[in-house]
Amino acid sequence: MIFEIRGNQFVKDGKPIKLISGAVHYFRNMPDTWQDIFKKMKAMGLNCVETYCAWNMHEKKQGEFDFNGNLDIAAFIKAAQAEGLMVIVRPGPYICAEWEFGGLPWWIQTDDEMEIRCSNKAYIKYFDRYLDKLFEQIKSLLCTNGGPVIMLQCENEYGYYGDDKVYLRYLYESYREKGIDVPLFTSDGTSKDNLLDGSVEGCFSTLNFGSRVEENFRAHDELYPDQPKMCMEMWNGWFDAWGDEYHHTTSAEDYAKAVDDMLTKGSVNMYMFIGGTNFGFMSGANHYERFAPDVTSYDYDALLSECGDVTPKYRAIREVILKHIDEPLPEIPADRKKAVYGTVELTERAGLFANLRNLSTPVRSDVPKNMEKYGQGYGFIAYRTVLNRDYTDTTLLFESLGDRAQIYINSNLIDILYINDRLETKITASAGDVLTVLCENMGRANFGSKMMRKKGIDGRCLLDKKIHFGWDVYTLPMDNLSNVVYSDEVPAEKSVFYKGYFEIDEAYDTFLKLDNFTKGFVTVNGYNIGRYWEIGPQKTLYIPASLLKKGENEIVVFESDGIKGEPVIEFTDKPILG
Repeated sequence: MIFEIRGNQFVKDGKPIKLISGAVHYFRNMPDTWQDIFKKMKAMGLNCVETYCAWNMHEKKQGEFDFNGNLDIAAFIKAAQAEGLMVIVRPGPYICAEWEFGGLPWWIQTDDEMEIRCSNKAYIKYFDRYLDKLFEQIKSLLCTNGGPVIMLQCENEYGYYGDDKVYLRYLYESYREKGIDVPLFTSDGTSKDNLLDGSVEGCFSTLNFGSRVEENFRAHDELYPDQPKMCMEMWNGWFDAWGDEYHHTTSAEDYAKAVDDMLTKGSVNMYMFIGGTNFGFMSGANHYERFAPDVTSYDYDALLSECGDVTPKYRAIREVILKHIDEPLPEIPADRKKAVYGTVELTERAGLFANLRNLSTPVRSDVPKNMEKYGQGYGFIAYRTVLNRDYTDTTLLFESLGDRAQIYINSNLIDILYINDRLETKITASAGDVLTVLCENMGRANFGSKMMRKKGIDGRCLLDKKIHFGWDVYTLPMDNLSNVVYSDEVPAEKSVFYKGYFEIDEAYDTFLKLDNFTKGFVTVNGYNIGRYWEIGPQKTLYIPASLLKKGENEIVVFESDGIKGEPVIEFTDKPILG
């Protein structure tokens, strides 16, 4: 395949082509679902798939790269090619995507010289190494080498963030020096300022928006009259944050009109075709005046649901696309089967504090430091100290918290602090009592100027207006729970691991309800399927069939705030997203 840009047209094998694409993030969907997703793309009339790449998944630890399982981007691209789809790749290094830290690995924050998304030498050193490894996976799959990859993006929505044109130029030249010889592009907001700050010579410019095509292209038409017109992210829904009143949805009719208008003007990438899931601790956050961490589901009210089901919006867009193509479409594949596995009692219990030394080796610190200082990226962190005198209704104050802290005196939970509400409380305790501050990282900001904000206790902890010294710090990334010791006894504290088992005859997609639980996360057969929180709007967690197995399956629920009834969970065949 020969793919090129001639003036304001995309050209494939010598003929003008309109790109009709949809966004699918391989890292948010299990590999055994990719073929089903691609067949549904073809049945809707799409000829292309677009994906971001998540640097923080591929390089979880500095210098150690992972391209296996649902991180096997080469397999994802080949599966798309097998279904006759072209591929657009957006490597980053920053992607936003409502993904933890915008796709950047947490550990770059430990470099004191770090400044992200600019010409900073430390930043360039790390992302250059990442791009080298990533391009090893995809270079042979470029269309110039016989593969389906037709375009790559340099950076992402940079016009919203900064104005370092030297940095953008470096990215463009670096891609070319690394052998990326397909067209390169940028994507930005629609204003003239966004485009002027976010574009770079050599990359054609695309836009991100959700409606009002002609209005949103006015600045682009003025600045770049001879470039192809493409909306790289035509938003068809939105993401949810914990505490939102409802699950965000948008009108299928309105979106169909926007897609129709865009296809009349040029090419489109629909964001998202399928949203998928923020498994583990990888959901991001917005942080402006308030901190707004995203829920586990990335359903996005997309064309396919989180579990891959066809939606009314999918069918509406299919009818629009039929107006713009001259070929019949395949039948729409049936949705994958879902299962109701019923209720399961979690009979084994383990208190977090009783297992601190099973999960972590304490580090002695004069004062508490942020999570990153202890070499930890995700999960929880516990700061413990023995009080050396009595305190009565005394103020405990933190200069900064990331993001939520439970305050324990011995095994008694006395308060919960949240960055949006307050950073101080009152304690009454005796000499010899143990004060524990259990902090949770609920996701780094994925957009804006607060991305580099640290987690855990960052700054001084003041007790009775004085700096309190002498802490034992337990890092709790919660990535390996095999050493937790369970029993059937009820722990004294609220923060508890609950474990149970359930038998199934066949593995199908299912959804987990945790009506008796308050806040925490869940692992299924050792895989972290994400966070839950009673404040919603999300009320169920999606469990893909590939995480289950015929016979016995293990489930562990870490409840941080205390259950509201018996430790019973329920598997159902329908999501409840609010």
